[in-house]
Amino acid sequence: MRNLLFYLGFTFLILSIGCESHKKEDQSNKPSPKGTTKSGSQQESQEKSKPKDSINKKNAVAFLNIYGKQNKESKVLLKTRLGNIVIQLYDDTPLHRASFIFLTKMGYFNTTCFYRVVPDFIIQGGESERLDTQRYKARYRRYKIPPEFRDNRKHSYGAVALARDWKKNPNKNSTAFEFYIVQNRQGAHHLDGEHTVFGKVISGFETIDKIVNLEAGSDEWPLDDVFMNIEVID
Repeated sequence: MRNLLFYLGFTFLILSIGCESHKKEDQSNKPSPKGTTKSGSQQESQEKSKPKDSINKKNAVAFLNIYGKQNKESKVLLKTRLGNIVIQLYDDTPLHRASFIFLTKMGYFNTTCFYRVVPDFIIQGGESERLDTQRYKARYRRYKIPPEFRDNRKHSYGAVALARDWKKNPNKNSTAFEFYIVQNRQGAHHLDGEHTVFGKVISGFETIDKIVNLEAGSDEWPLDDVFMNIEVID
């Protein structure tokens, strides 16, 4: 009986040590709280400085400020079946430039077309009936951009600006996804101070004329879609 009790006691001790060792091992495999070590703090700081594909209504300005500093390109090539257009983006409208570069690199515009053509006024693009277009908008939660009006950025011939809602938008925030190009040789200066001009066409004016003269429905949408493919070139 004594031997049996000794044997049972010894077995219980071994099992207890094994269990305690296992608990310590499990604890060591858990991630440590952020910022508790120097390396963890550095990693967290680096992550904060890197904008991710997570822009939304609440963080748009902060996101674009960081993104613009890390992506300084300011020229894009817009390709269509009717020809190409080269657009120069302005550095003094940094949020709008950064947003356009971001959506270009993310491939958003490549799902869209020119959906509004008004002779002697504008061509407008950045929308389509494709599901991919709507998925992009849902993904980025249809963020807005604060206006960046500049006295030297007017709605001249070839100006590129972002559309915006005219109702319930007292701050005149831009809609990031839809842009237009002024086709009228005299400009569209009644829009100065209403929409942010953030770029200009530097080549491809003949393509603009081809697009604006397409046959369109009563909603000003061309009967034959003109899809676009935009890439950053400089």
